[in-house]
Amino acid sequence: MDNQVKTDVTRESGWEREVVEKLAFAAVTEQRKARRWGIFFKGLMFLYLLAVFGVAMYPKFKQDIGAGGEYHTAVVDVVGAIAEDKEANADSIIESLRDAVKDKHTKGIILHANSPGGSPVQSSYVYEEIRKIKKEHPDLPIYSVVSDICASGCYYIASASDKIFVNPSSLIGSIGVLMDGFGFVDIMQKMGVERRLLTAGAHKAMLDPFSPPKEDETRYMQGLLDQVHQQFISAVKAGRGDRLKETPDMFSGLVWTGEEGVKLGVADGYGNQDTVAKELIGAEKLVDFTQQEHLLDKIAGKLGASFGRSIGSMVQGLSLR
Repeated sequence: MDNQVKTDVTRESGWEREVVEKLAFAAVTEQRKARRWGIFFKGLMFLYLLAVFGVAMYPKFKQDIGAGGEYHTAVVDVVGAIAEDKEANADSIIESLRDAVKDKHTKGIILHANSPGGSPVQSSYVYEEIRKIKKEHPDLPIYSVVSDICASGCYYIASASDKIFVNPSSLIGSIGVLMDGFGFVDIMQKMGVERRLLTAGAHKAMLDPFSPPKEDETRYMQGLLDQVHQQFISAVKAGRGDRLKETPDMFSGLVWTGEEGVKLGVADGYGNQDTVAKELIGAEKLVDFTQQEHLLDKIAGKLGASFGRSIGSMVQGLSLR
């Protein structure tokens, strides 16, 4: 009798153990499957992020340059304020132009101009590069196509191209130079604030906004502006030649509509990128060669040298705009 009870108990224990083992094995199997699927989806996500990261770092991959051996018109943007720390800077524009020239399927180049101007130095760099390209590749046309505005430093650049095309409502011109700032002397006196300034060098604090202006320093800075203005005028005359119908206000800094600009010879005619590419260059397909800032460069630009740039912006008052 006792043996029978022991046998029954053993059978029940064995059955329970078997069920527990099966459940444990099933749980382990499910965990393994879940882990495999987790690794699979994480791998897909990693590849996706890697692809996005690669495109962000090297946006030129997005260009369909010379696909199938078809000739195209290269487009290079001159958009926004022209400055070394902006997207429209000389290095970026020049590199874009050189890439377009190197591509054997580029039949012509369009400068997409939409800028109020900016640094005279950056504008001059691009102007000289365009002149160099025209000299080395006389059969490669370079046209500027203005959308909303092409003023001052932007016009400096555009004047180097073979022809300038506008919309009748575009704004173009502003062949002048400015340096702006503020003076707070009277406000400081009314508030009882005393300016304490120490310098080594008689003109080290020239144009200090918290000190009264000095006639000799103002005269000196005006001379610098006049020099840069003459350089600007000479560049425009060299680029436009006898197409300019000079008037007393031609180089006064005035801006004109595209319609008036054509009459003055500041621009050559009306057109947009599509019409210029199709009718003048003869390559209807447009390919954007504009350099885009790499993702790592953007991060580095935000994290590095921000203090130096802020200091530089305090003293950078000279501009073509």
